[in-house]
Amino acid sequence: MNTKDKYKEFVNTAFMAAVEPLVLEKAVGASYFDEDGTQYLDCFAGISVVNSGHGNKAINAAAKAQIDKLVHCCSYVYHAKPVADLAEKLASITSGRLKKSFFGNGGAEAIEGALRLAKRFTGKNEILALTNSFHGRTYATLSLTGNCSRKKGGGPYMPGVSFSPAPNCYRCPFKIYDSEKCDMACADYLDEVIRCHTSDNVSLFIAEPVMGEGGIIVPPDNYFKRIKEILDLHNILFIADEVQSGFARTGKMFAIDHYDVEPDIMVMAKGIANGFPLSCFIARDEIADAFQPGDHLSTFGGNPVSCAASLANIDFMEQNNLSEQSNEKGRFLKEALKAIKPKNVHMGEIRGKGLMVGIELVEDLTTKAPAAIQAGKIRKAMREKGILIGVGGGFANVLRIQPPLSISKEELTMVVNSLKKILES
Repeated sequence: MNTKDKYKEFVNTAFMAAVEPLVLEKAVGASYFDEDGTQYLDCFAGISVVNSGHGNKAINAAAKAQIDKLVHCCSYVYHAKPVADLAEKLASITSGRLKKSFFGNGGAEAIEGALRLAKRFTGKNEILALTNSFHGRTYATLSLTGNCSRKKGGGPYMPGVSFSPAPNCYRCPFKIYDSEKCDMACADYLDEVIRCHTSDNVSLFIAEPVMGEGGIIVPPDNYFKRIKEILDLHNILFIADEVQSGFARTGKMFAIDHYDVEPDIMVMAKGIANGFPLSCFIARDEIADAFQPGDHLSTFGGNPVSCAASLANIDFMEQNNLSEQSNEKGRFLKEALKAIKPKNVHMGEIRGKGLMVGIELVEDLTTKAPAAIQAGKIRKAMREKGILIGVGGGFANVLRIQPPLSISKEELTMVVNSLKKILES
């Protein structure tokens, strides 16, 4: 029985692929290779995970060395050096007063832990989130997710969650499409949500600094400053969900750094260890200390091998200036994409920060009718040309280009040329 048949017979993936899944044999740099040796340029990085490139020798060497020393000890019962070293490193690269880390295995687990910490610190229990957001696939994280397509079949969800409009200027919820006239209407509306949709017992507001699954939505420059002003008036904590946007992906180590705002808690995963399972939430001293011994635990969280890989990953990013590489390559990619003249569909907007780039496809530039079917076909056609991209957005009409940050400009040019041939034919 081959691998595909075994998956169908024995693996419950709970996932319906838009195209027939590949059977992958290995990966190097920005490329995957299937079992037949066919090469595919990876422009999705395992959903922004392998930011430092597939098969990174320095990261893999650090993990292999740690395997020979210690694989598991449950770091919340015993101490392991890579865990302490990584916590110290994260305190040095995150903004403001963020200092103490709690480690888990995946993004949803870290979000859940951050929620629990915020509630414990504030003594309050309501939550604010954004429409069109995505925070994970567990019960609590789906409760915070503002996208019905991700939530179907799982309700009713957790009570006490209220949603404020996403800062999506292309599809402004207030129909104000002039950035000079909008005056942060989407941010100001948060105060209305607190007043009208909550019992004024709100613990936290959670948001992705750049919304990934929502379609690579980039908030206006002053959005989070205004949000933080409103939160501070109500003594509400701000949790920055950097699960997808962190670790040099947007041209800075963390996307919130673009906005000159200090979150009270930050959550990270995906790109933290270049493919090794690890997640973290980090908070200020006084917030972190709200957890007393025994309040929270993760059996495999803070795995020494994953932490060793993460330390090597961050060192590689800093030594090779991946943030600036992402910034420069992202500008190059967006400028090249603008030269494409689609024939049967329209690029309504090309947006993003760094190498977190989205192309919103629409059927008509005036009505902005989402071109979801075309997006799916283009994704399939790109794979047939040996290039793997993603599709996202609330209407599934946004092409997502999020390659390893080590991708070359020559490889990005291949992506643009392939997309150009498809769109202009």
